[in-house]
Amino acid sequence: MKNSLLLLTLCAGLAACGSESDKPAAKETYTLADEAETAQDSTTGANVSAVARQPQVDTNATKIGTTPTGTPAEMGAKLIAGSDCTTCHRDNEKLLGPAYKDIAAKYPNTPANVTMLAKKIITGGSGNWGEVAMTPHPGLSQKDAEEMTRYILSLK
Repeated sequence: MKNSLLLLTLCAGLAACGSESDKPAAKETYTLADEAETAQDSTTGANVSAVARQPQVDTNATKIGTTPTGTPAEMGAKLIAGSDCTTCHRDNEKLLGPAYKDIAAKYPNTPANVTMLAKKIITGGSGNWGEVAMTPHPGLSQKDAEEMTRYILSLK
């Protein structure tokens, strides 16, 4: 996995740079006056000279490390593991609330059901699975609740 990520990164970098023969010749933009100013401090002069000769690479082209990794089901499982859901629910067995597999069997994995069940996670309620009320989770975002719901509905 790491080798393929490294290879993809290298290919993206090469594609962004292009070949030097495709680019018009760059003109030097510094003058003798610039060299005289930077000659006072050789470190600064070397850095300015090196930066002036660097190709300008668009780092937004690759977007490496800026998107979440994993499938929605994996992200939903992580959100559930980090919350209090396992106090009342399990994957395969009924505890205080229904098993996740029972929920997945009752509700088809549709966008409407994902939205509806995510709202139930946030607002809580009772009556669908017996008399025990589910506690509300008002601090949970709709997006996170939907990720958790997608995970639950994937457990058929």
